Amino acid sequence: MGIPLVSSALCHSYSNSVFTNMEFIRTELSASNSYSHGLKFKHQQFHTGGSTMCRTLCCASRKPRGEERLWRRKTTPQTQNVDFPPKPPKKKKKPYPIPFKEIRQAAREDKKLAQMGIEKPLEPPKNGLLVPDLVPVAYEVFDSWKLLIKGLAQLLHVIPVHGCSECSEVYVGPTGHLILDCEGPTSSKRHSSHAWVKGSVNDILVPIESYHLFDPFGRRIKHHTRFDYDRIPAVVELCIQAGVDIPEYPSRRRTNPVRMLGKKILDRGGYLEEPKPWSSAESSSLLEFDTYRASERFPCPLLSDVPEIAQETMDAYQRVRKGVRKLMKKYTVKACGYCSEVHVGPWGHNAKLCGSFKHQWRDGKHGWQDATVDEVFPPNYVWHARDPGGPPMRTQLKRFYGKAPAVVEVCMQAGAYIPDEYKPMMRLDIVIPDSEEASLIA
Repeated sequence: MGIPLVSSALCHSYSNSVFTNMEFIRTELSASNSYSHGLKFKHQQFHTGGSTMCRTLCCASRKPRGEERLWRRKTTPQTQNVDFPPKPPKKKKKPYPIPFKEIRQAAREDKKLAQMGIEKPLEPPKNGLLVPDLVPVAYEVFDSWKLLIKGLAQLLHVIPVHGCSECSEVYVGPTGHLILDCEGPTSSKRHSSHAWVKGSVNDILVPIESYHLFDPFGRRIKHHTRFDYDRIPAVVELCIQAGVDIPEYPSRRRTNPVRMLGKKILDRGGYLEEPKPWSSAESSSLLEFDTYRASERFPCPLLSDVPEIAQETMDAYQRVRKGVRKLMKKYTVKACGYCSEVHVGPWGHNAKLCGSFKHQWRDGKHGWQDATVDEVFPPNYVWHARDPGGPPMRTQLKRFYGKAPAVVEVCMQAGAYIPDEYKPMMRLDIVIPDSEEASLIA
């Protein structure tokens, strides 16, 4: 249906010395379907002597359909020189990964269903069953994790790594940097300078461990029963619960789903006696996914093989992060909102081991919330050294340096290709000035 076109219409009314002028502006409107019509109204007042003139403008315009939609689809290119990730405050609780309003709304819905006597609808793996599509992903993450440890253990024979004996700072290079940012207990005596010692694989891959559970829906870990459970890397425990079978760490595979009414479990299939754990001395396969003293288990590689090993290690690191992100979208992993403790399972344990901010108010219990990928598999950012053999980094030029995950920095210095997602934080396009020129740069 077309819009009537009127060239002009004037309406004059004299009431209380007010002059009203309504003007309709004629525009050319296309009948094509690729254009949409729009009307714009504007009301203005003009003072002329003792009278006031009011004008209302009605404008019809044409605009191609989909123009706004195309504008929304435009994506900005990846920027350079992004800010470093902020350090979590020590005297404040971590923010919730999921907004608290959504958590509270989900709890209210579960409570409403429980009051009505309706069982909580659960899908795998929330009901204890495996997700068949994620079993290959779990095996890929597990194999990549072992390859990552092996590659780092070999590269550390060629690439020197240093760690501070007083804090968690790590540096990849022949000598430690001179940036004064140590936060150790005796840093005031050293004027915030680091006490560098030779690093290991544990300095590159932060050891985040979790209790291994034969049945995640079984008995909850108490404080006095915490020594009855083994602690293994959280990535490995996540793979085990996602379908990886390790004889040394068996896991219960359910065939019937778990039934829940609100927070109460109606049917968990009974309690099964947990098999006795194997001794680590009886099997050498446990050492393949353990980072402890990994450099001693693998010899120094040939210099001609170092770039290939570095690229394989970089690819394994990317696969582990990508796979852990996929598994955590389905499988529940909890993290303490105050410390670095992680628990793989539907609920956190009750061991009173938290010593962080205001732990006295919580009697040492952890403040469990949903975990993020960086809490299960921390990137462990270190300063990026453009020239490892050049002069050491100084505090005066701190704002010109970039950062990268420790694994990426080791593999990069060994000859691996740098992924595009880490280049913005490494600040590769900034020219590092001399110490005397730093004060002259705005």
